[in-house]
Amino acid sequence: MRLLITGGAGFIGSHVLRFLASTYPDYTIVCADALTYASNYELIADLEELSNYRFEKVDITDKVSVDELFQKYGFTHVLHLAAESHVDNSIKDPLAFAKTNVLGTLNLLEAARTYFKDQACLFYHISTDEVFGSLDKTGSFSENSTYAPRSPYSASKASSDHFVRAYGETYGLPYVISNCSNNYGPGQHNEKLIPTVIASVLSGNPIPVYGTGSNVRDWLFVEDHVKAIDTILHQGTAVETYCIGGDAELSNLEMVNLLIAEIDRQLGNPEGYSTSLISFVEDRKGHDFRYAIDHSKLTKDLEWKPTTSLKEGLKTTVSWYLNRMK
Repeated sequence: MRLLITGGAGFIGSHVLRFLASTYPDYTIVCADALTYASNYELIADLEELSNYRFEKVDITDKVSVDELFQKYGFTHVLHLAAESHVDNSIKDPLAFAKTNVLGTLNLLEAARTYFKDQACLFYHISTDEVFGSLDKTGSFSENSTYAPRSPYSASKASSDHFVRAYGETYGLPYVISNCSNNYGPGQHNEKLIPTVIASVLSGNPIPVYGTGSNVRDWLFVEDHVKAIDTILHQGTAVETYCIGGDAELSNLEMVNLLIAEIDRQLGNPEGYSTSLISFVEDRKGHDFRYAIDHSKLTKDLEWKPTTSLKEGLKTTVSWYLNRMK
């Protein structure tokens, strides 16, 4: 396999890249990343020592650079993770999200259509549950859910999902798509909820919680997501979609309280010491109330399920950040 991984210096991408490069030494694995503010090359720098791995600084919105990359390596598989992903930023600058998430995906699809040699090749697009919109207190998203994006971020990801499927229908491009719930774990950018809470506790600054903190998310430990991606990449059926969830639904306020308790435990602070830092702030525009994932198709067809408990995942995550922030 000659595998291109886009966004490999990002949070999820770095975990995927590390796992695949170390697990499959007979593969040629190339990471393409523009090294934007949300990338962290330090997460993958040591992989340069591997003989089967290459890093290329490439912006996927540059079609010429993408074409040159395909010509150079002759990829048989693409694992597309590169994306602008922070909802708040998409509200401030939606055009940047359209450029990277839509145009960038189109550039990759065009290159794959041009340079893939046969039906054994595969374009694997990593997406999000946010494309499905918002749930009330019941139900869950599945592969059959209707698309109803409510933010510029989710709209850009929904558009890229549709383009991937359109290339499959129009040009016969072999593809799979997976839609995952909220990831957490070591290496996430500091703009996200968990690293924000940890940094706030360490500095004694207010912990911002949108609205009343009642919005619900399903939390997926990043290493469980990596194993799901690996399973789909190698065993998934082309022209299929798979939903990936963590079986860990919590309101944002519940997550913040669990996180604070684990931080205080590891710091040796008294129980409840940091809860006074919680500060409720103006709710995000168009804030989706609830996400939940039904991953029964993936579990039934490919025998994957999340194995990391929320307690263990938070313990690992907090420890990683504290070792770097203190």
